[in-house]
Amino acid sequence: MSNSATIEKIKEMKLYGMQKAFELCMETSTANDFTKDEFIAYLIEAEYNERQTRKMKRLIHSARFRYGAEIEQIHYSPSRGLDKNQLLRLADGSFLKKRENIIITGPTGVGKSYIASALGHQACIYGYKVIYYNTAKLFSMLKMCKADGSYIKQINRIEKQDLLILEDFGLQPLDEPGKLALLEIIEDRHGKRSTIITSQIPVNKWYELLDNQTIADAILDRIVHTAHRIELKGESMRKIKNSIEKK
Repeated sequence: MSNSATIEKIKEMKLYGMQKAFELCMETSTANDFTKDEFIAYLIEAEYNERQTRKMKRLIHSARFRYGAEIEQIHYSPSRGLDKNQLLRLADGSFLKKRENIIITGPTGVGKSYIASALGHQACIYGYKVIYYNTAKLFSMLKMCKADGSYIKQINRIEKQDLLILEDFGLQPLDEPGKLALLEIIEDRHGKRSTIITSQIPVNKWYELLDNQTIADAILDRIVHTAHRIELKGESMRKIKNSIEKK
């Protein structure tokens, strides 16, 4: 069978990584550099890598991150109070394997959402399913889902994510249905999946924020007491960036 016929069959089977590798070998005449076993292994490795890349891109697209953030782009200036060793340990994905949670707090603009997005992006690279929500928009959406009958479907979708990221928790007060929905989400994920929460509100104020002793006790017990904490400080990163650009 000719090389062109082989390529057509590879295309038909949608083995795009293998196709690229095969065509490259034909163009560069490097196929003879391999033994038969090595050549087969080379083609399979190329196909595997292609599929992993496509999967990662799908996961990143589905996550709907606020920022296209990467761990390598995070700044560790002393004024931020950010522990590089802690963040790199979290970035290795071990907290996901252990089903642990992360809480990132600090004033507006200090990079909470960026760090959460970077950790989420890293999780996608490792093959985990991630979803990113602004907290207020999530519970507004869930309220509408209750009205149209799709609430259970949405809750189940959230439960299946390996990592849930809730941005700006506490920025807007939750009504009673919102608090109950939050409790349901946290209860469903407790010990099974990981959650990252970012908030301008210090953790010691969350009890007052929830303003319901039963719900507050249940949520804080499941997500706060055993979570990894990142407490950011310093000036707004956006402000600093704008000052640098103006110089």
